[in-house]
Amino acid sequence: MAQVSRIRQIGWLLVLGVCFAAFLALTFRVNAVKSEVRLIERQIIAAEKSKLMLETEFQTRASQHQLAAWNQVEFGYNAPRPDQYVEHERQLASLGTPRGLHSPQPIRVAKADLGPIEDDSLFGDWLDDDKGEGVTVAAAMPQGPTRSLASSLAQRLARPATTSVAIAEAGR
Repeated sequence: MAQVSRIRQIGWLLVLGVCFAAFLALTFRVNAVKSEVRLIERQIIAAEKSKLMLETEFQTRASQHQLAAWNQVEFGYNAPRPDQYVEHERQLASLGTPRGLHSPQPIRVAKADLGPIEDDSLFGDWLDDDKGEGVTVAAAMPQGPTRSLASSLAQRLARPATTSVAIAEAGR
């Protein structure tokens, strides 16, 4: 009897081992199929995106042909020719017409300086001398009419934007 019970235990262990091996094989096969399905889904999504892009391109080109036909038939527009492009500003200016006898003078724009720059500017600490002499941005800036033309980029960047205002002046 002990022999029969021992054979039964070994039989159950073999059945359990075969079931476990079948379970592992089935799990690996399912994961492989899932991976293939995901790959195919990605290919389908890429193909749909490509199809949508091609449809958009087709519609765009069709509307371009339609617009070109409308421009030609309805409005008489044509695409610009190479001889219609200008090389530089002077060539563009030569295409203009002179002002008429009673036309107003062109509007001129000038900058006005509104006063001194505050000593507590945002970049004042960065622009001070390393020796601590306390040279501020306002002291480093030139005085008078040349003040608006700062000598360095740091001085121009340190100047607040409210120091100058554009004033429009009508010509006489």
